[in-house]
Amino acid sequence: MRTLHEALGRCRTLVVEGPDGIDRSGLLAELVRNGFMIRRSRGHLHHVDPTRPYRELLAAPGRLAVDGGIIHELVYGPLRRGHSRVTWIQALDFAESVAERDGALLHVTDSGRETGTESADAADAYLRAVRTLAQHVPVVTLDIAGPGPPLRASTATPPQLGRCKRKLTVG
Repeated sequence: MRTLHEALGRCRTLVVEGPDGIDRSGLLAELVRNGFMIRRSRGHLHHVDPTRPYRELLAAPGRLAVDGGIIHELVYGPLRRGHSRVTWIQALDFAESVAERDGALLHVTDSGRETGTESADAADAYLRAVRTLAQHVPVVTLDIAGPGPPLRASTATPPQLGRCKRKLTVG
């Protein structure tokens, strides 16, 4: 799976992740148009089990898109506080849960954006995190500023569930 169009047709779960400051509104609107229910974790991460709210979100029926959080903490926790409240074991477990729910990770980037020191560090940290997680969940990288077709994909073909079971590395 290499494109958003493929992910829309094959997956029933998508997790949208990417650095701060990237506008995801167009992508989220496209997911809604394709039958995905958008969910975000409410409030702060749980102090004992930070992935619990995300596992609860994944328990919902139907096509689901989760607007990030776990990888955000892996990236920005060390940059801003010196440590992450999410462990790699928890992040890998979450990635496997997404894959088991016929899902993929949508890694949103913006190659046209000017970056400061934290932005560049975050982009590099996201890239490392996504490469690691790609061993456990399919990953589609979307450069919202890069060349390529518009985000809007055809919905003429009904979704075909159950095809995101292989572990792929893209990105």
